[in-house]
Amino acid sequence: MATLQAPVHDKAKCAAGLKAAVAILEKWGATGEQATAILRVSRSTYARAKRRDPAWQVSLDEDQLTRISLVLNIHAALRVIFDNPENLYGFMAMANHNDYFNGRAPLEIIASGGILALYEVFQRIDSLRGAQW
Repeated sequence: MATLQAPVHDKAKCAAGLKAAVAILEKWGATGEQATAILRVSRSTYARAKRRDPAWQVSLDEDQLTRISLVLNIHAALRVIFDNPENLYGFMAMANHNDYFNGRAPLEIIASGGILALYEVFQRIDSLRGAQW
């Protein structure tokens, strides 16, 4: 009988992705508590990623890697939509009165820690860029 094994991910690449996501979340104005909930990492892992030590490595699971991917993809979509840094980095903290957001900032929604909320925010922001890829 075959057993399923979780894929093994390169620890250095996991650390690089986490460091990038942490840097983006900081530019969006996320608190440490929000960032740890969004990425589903411990405070100590978050603190290590924030230091950006090039030799640091970390093991992450599929859920954490998916969360990092969604943060990076939201950032990529915002880069297509906005030319100026104020909107690029400020959008996530701005109140949004469109459907689904109902006056809440996207950052507030994703800080709930739910991966479905993170994915829904990504989908809504990604749809704003249209066919610009």
